[in-house]
Amino acid sequence: MPGSKKPGPSVKDDETYEALRREGESKEKAARIANAGARSSRTRVGRKGGTSPSYDEWSKDDLMQRAREIGIDGRSKMSKGELVDALRNH
Repeated sequence: MPGSKKPGPSVKDDETYEALRREGESKEKAARIANAGARSSRTRVGRKGGTSPSYDEWSKDDLMQRAREIGIDGRSKMSKGELVDALRNH
């Protein structure tokens, strides 16, 4: 149906999907989050997250590698604190 705002049949939670799209999330990310919430409770999905330590706990070499991966300019002249700030603000 042309002009329909309904997501495809692969999206399991239309309400969550539409809310995320209104907030500006991509179609793919909105579908992924909506489907994760449909498979388990929304509360549990909200608590899921990475277990990576804070950037403050990373070594300078690890911070340099991450800055290189995401393309932060001037990283070779940055101190550890400056790298942490640059990564957090990227």
